Amino acid sequence: MEETKLINGFPHIHFSRDIFSKTEMLERSRSYFEWMNKRRTVRDISNRPVPKEVIEQLVMTASTAPSGAHKQPWTFCLVSNPKIKRKIREAAEEEEYRSYHDRMSQEWLDDLKAIGTDWRKPFLEFAPWLIAVFKKVYDLENGNRRTNYYVNESIGLACGFLLAAVHQSGLVALTHTPSPMNFLSEVLKRPENERPFLLIPVGYPDEEAYVPDLKRKPLAEVAVFYE
Repeated sequence: MEETKLINGFPHIHFSRDIFSKTEMLERSRSYFEWMNKRRTVRDISNRPVPKEVIEQLVMTASTAPSGAHKQPWTFCLVSNPKIKRKIREAAEEEEYRSYHDRMSQEWLDDLKAIGTDWRKPFLEFAPWLIAVFKKVYDLENGNRRTNYYVNESIGLACGFLLAAVHQSGLVALTHTPSPMNFLSEVLKRPENERPFLLIPVGYPDEEAYVPDLKRKPLAEVAVFYE
């Protein structure tokens, strides 16, 4: 029987997990880094079908992320319907065209040249699945508002877990952020307490997929130790 304990009147279960030796811990952490370092943002996504059950598991992994007061303030809208994907692509490209021609600074446009992207977003239609992530700015219970805490931080963590799970499954993804994204709420008919946060096409890489030859920053540029 699972050991429980009441804290502030609420049941808590005993937590335990495997503890590794220093050598094994280092090896596991290094191996995981090497695997994750192969993850890339991919725009050349195949239309090869991906089983719904796989997408379900990816979302369940994302939902293991920590969240403020365990409110889990997220909704993952999973789109495979071709007509809906077409509507999303058309609306996204309309906003992206405006961004590339009016909203973005020249510095921003120059930085994007190395990525090789523009306002055209065919992957929104070709990818077998689009995961539209919505943040719940508050919950609705019997018509009453319930506060959610650290919403952006919570959903950002969940999206990170999702991308790691996508990579682990052998698929690829792209984090797409057309601005503004209000069209997602309209196309997907989301309730008033949800706001679009991220749009993530998921699928297999195309046979002719290419990614920029970029290098990630070394440890010395991303970490500061205080020993």
